[in-house]
Amino acid sequence: QVQLVESGGGLVQAGGSLRLSCAASGRTFSRYSIGWFRQAPGKDREFVASIAKSDGSSFYGDAVRGRFTFSTDNAKNTVYLQMNRLRPEDTGVYYCAAGLFIGWGALSRPTSYNYWGQGTQVTVSS
Repeated sequence: QVQLVESGGGLVQAGGSLRLSCAASGRTFSRYSIGWFRQAPGKDREFVASIAKSDGSSFYGDAVRGRFTFSTDNAKNTVYLQMNRLRPEDTGVYYCAAGLFIGWGALSRPTSYNYWGQGTQVTVSS
């Protein structure tokens, strides 16, 4: 079992930055792949970022690549999403998720993850 708690959301102007945190419980946390997703009102959940357990490489959704950075602190069982140059279209609820044995090609699929946090709201004003 893994429990995930996101924090760090808020209201920011376009062009600003936020850093989201996702704190995980469980001694086996390091075995899990972690992903960030977001969901805007009336839209499907969208992949944001993840790190492959196989080689530690990170990859990003097309909409955020070059602006967002995923990082981990295994000692704290915490992952982070640094979001820079935010845009109004980045507005939504941001979720972190955890799952085991997720292949590289499946990291962007919400159905690959078994555990989800409650989400944190990010609002970017124009």
